[in-house]
Amino acid sequence: MAPVREALNSAADALAAAGVEAPRLDAEVMLAAATGRERAALVAAPGDEVPPPAARLFGEMVRRRLRREPVAYIVGRRGFRHLDLLVDRRVLIPRPETELLVEVALERAPRSALDVGTGSGAIALALADELPACAVTATDTSAAALEVARTNAKRLGFGERVRFLAGTIPATGEFDLMLANLPYIASGEWNSLQPEVRDWEPREALLAGADGLDAIRALLAECGRGYARMAGKSSAAMALEVGEGQAGAVAELLRGAGFAKTETRRDLAGIERVVIGER
Repeated sequence: MAPVREALNSAADALAAAGVEAPRLDAEVMLAAATGRERAALVAAPGDEVPPPAARLFGEMVRRRLRREPVAYIVGRRGFRHLDLLVDRRVLIPRPETELLVEVALERAPRSALDVGTGSGAIALALADELPACAVTATDTSAAALEVARTNAKRLGFGERVRFLAGTIPATGEFDLMLANLPYIASGEWNSLQPEVRDWEPREALLAGADGLDAIRALLAECGRGYARMAGKSSAAMALEVGEGQAGAVAELLRGAGFAKTETRRDLAGIERVVIGER
C-alpha cells in the first residue's frame, strides 16, 4: 500500500507531463472519489495508506485523465451552486459562469421560468432549490440529456418540482423568464478547443454554426412563431449565455426579436457572458 502523499505526487507528476492544467487538484479529486473520503481529509492526512482496491480504482482514473477525459466524467459528478449533479458524456459539464443565469433569475424572482437546453438539469434544479415559489419547466432536444436531468431531479428531491419536456419552447404554458445556455462555439474554433472539450463533451451541445449563433437564432425564430403568449407579460424576459465577443451581436438579435431593452452581465473573468432581453 502507498501513502496518500506518494499516490498524489506520482499522479500529479504524470498529469502535469501530459499537459493537464490543474494536475494536483485533479489528482486530489480523483483520489477522494476512489477512497470515498473528503478531499480536505485526504490532504490533511498525507501519511495515511491508500487501500489496494482504492489504489487500483485511482490508477484507472488517472489513466483516463491522461487521455484527457474530464474529471467530472471520471468521477461522475459536478458541483453547481448548492447541488451535486450526476454527469456523464450525454451532457455538457456545468460551468461556473452558467451560475450567472441563476443569479439573473434570483434577482427577478419569476413566478414561472423556462430553462431551454437543460442538459444535466443544472439551471432548472438550481431554480427549484433557490426559488421554491417558482414553477420551473426544462426542455431539451436530446432524449439522453433529459434522462440525466430527470435522474438528477429525482435524486435531489426535485422530481415533482420541475417539469421536463422534449423540444425547446413548450406548446402550452406562460413564462415570466426564459433562460438558455445553448451551443455557442463557432465551427472554426473547434480544433482549437481543449481536448477535454473537443474529444469528450457532446458536440451537439457545443457547436452552433459559422459564427456560433445558429442555436440562438433558431430559438428566437421559434419565439417569433410561438412566443406570443409571453408578449402580454410586461416582465417577460430572456437571459442567454454567450461566448466571448458575442454579446453585442446577441443583444442585436434580441432587439430584433422584440426585446427592446437589453443588458449584459460579466463573468469573473470580465467577459460579457450573459445577455438579458426584456419586452
